[in-house]
Amino acid sequence: MRSMENVKTESSELLELVNFRLNQEEFGIEILMVEEIMRMRQITKVPNSPDFVAGIVNIRGKIIPVVNLRSKMGMPEKEYDKGTRIIVVEVASKTTGFIVDSVTEVLRIPSNITEAPPEMVAGINSEYIKSVGKLEDRILILIDLEKVLSSAEKIQLQEVA
Repeated sequence: MRSMENVKTESSELLELVNFRLNQEEFGIEILMVEEIMRMRQITKVPNSPDFVAGIVNIRGKIIPVVNLRSKMGMPEKEYDKGTRIIVVEVASKTTGFIVDSVTEVLRIPSNITEAPPEMVAGINSEYIKSVGKLEDRILILIDLEKVLSSAEKIQLQEVA
């Protein structure tokens, strides 16, 4: 009979991720961060809001700011289409939506297939990136939405909605 210690070291912790695409790159965020994933809807522009804020939406009576993740990460703009989604998460105690090109799947991967990111991944500053997952035929960039927004930008979001 094997001891519990051996079982723990032989099995790796599983990461449950929501997988999404931006500019042909694959990203993942921890599923526990995600409150909701919804289809693109009418976004109301807010005058004098920061460039990275697409506007606000009403979700069941709650007004939340929506961040254009492409814009925030310095990627080229793209027309919204039927695949475009808003991933709703809580960032700095504020419910916030992030626009992504598409949500592809919920993925469970062993944490031991991830490693620290190189300095520059997919043209984005690595401070946003938790780790990089090496899957059989692709690379998945695990992103930290808390770090995508600076402290000042989080304060600006509070003022938007």
